[in-house]
Amino acid sequence: MIMKKVLLLLLAVLLLGGNMMAQESKPGKTQFMVRGYGFAGLNYLNNADGTDVSYVGSAFAPIFMFKQGDRFFFEAELEFVLEKNQLEIGLEYANLMYVLNKYLMVRAGKFLLPFGTFMERLHPSWINRLSSKPLGFGHDGIAPSSGIGVELRGSAPIGGTTINYSLYMTNGPTLKDGSVEPDEAGMLNFENYIDNNINKAVGGRVGFFPLHNNSMEIGASFFTGKPGDKGSVYEDVTSFLWALDFSYVQQISALKGVLDIKAQYNHSQVSDAFYTAGEEERDTLPDSYTFNNLSSAYYGQISYRPSMLESKFLKNLELIARYSQLSTPEGSLWEAETNELSFGLNYWITWRQVIKVNYSFINTEGGHDAPEGAGNQKSNTLFVHWAIGF
Repeated sequence: MIMKKVLLLLLAVLLLGGNMMAQESKPGKTQFMVRGYGFAGLNYLNNADGTDVSYVGSAFAPIFMFKQGDRFFFEAELEFVLEKNQLEIGLEYANLMYVLNKYLMVRAGKFLLPFGTFMERLHPSWINRLSSKPLGFGHDGIAPSSGIGVELRGSAPIGGTTINYSLYMTNGPTLKDGSVEPDEAGMLNFENYIDNNINKAVGGRVGFFPLHNNSMEIGASFFTGKPGDKGSVYEDVTSFLWALDFSYVQQISALKGVLDIKAQYNHSQVSDAFYTAGEEERDTLPDSYTFNNLSSAYYGQISYRPSMLESKFLKNLELIARYSQLSTPEGSLWEAETNELSFGLNYWITWRQVIKVNYSFINTEGGHDAPEGAGNQKSNTLFVHWAIGF
């Protein structure tokens, strides 16, 4: 019933927006802009398999933006990435937007989901203060990064504070049942562009700025739906995800610079289901097995830039540290406990061009990629990256 009401609301807004767009769009009153980002650098990896040193220049992401009139917008981002000597081309997002009023807009297509803030706002290489993403965040993480659907979003003042809000409906993820990859049974696949059932995923986020200068934001998100294939034994399996996020950015005179704190916690729960063990797993598992399908991931990050110093060199330096952790379901074939400590020193050439020297320590217990009988696995990586936004 809730799903039907949300769908009817979104359809009504789209019809209203279509009528207003036809009335207000003016041929010739258009603007077009190309932006984007990219990076190049060096990675030095040391783990149980040995040492690997490679130059990287593996990301170029042009962003195309089109505006017609004062209300209609279109944006799209392509992503060109070198992976294992192959060029992969992806469509990060492509969506149409229409401003309904000063408090609300609607967009449709493929868009970055406001599930927390990291993937929607912070993941580009010149914005992300470190050269890697936190554990569990990103395209292979435990939470969605993008989806195809429709969204209502906006912001409004409340007294001396501000809130922003979003409500969206997408095709939703699919559930990996283990038939293709037995050791991934129970995972959610968020790279899903064609709906596998008639159910739609619904999500949203509310952000609150409690301070009058908007230097602090506290947010809460949710995302829920049925990921199982229609007609399969998994069609009634449900998933519910939620997240909390925090941001504080402020120039502090006593510190002679800018303090930037970011944090986010993601929680994922998939209802109980039975999965079929693969041939290699039947020595340790029954033919049909289940587990409590709970996953979580979080990170906390702090950076400091002495921007109020007189020295041009020192004021462009930035110190950064981050801790992140990922926990996947106990009893699953992808059960693991992983934590990461990263720190670095950045130098800002301009406000959107940075050289990052970062070092990461990662410890993992378990995981479906771990060698049989392996205990604690450690890896250390040095990143030297030059990133630019244009």
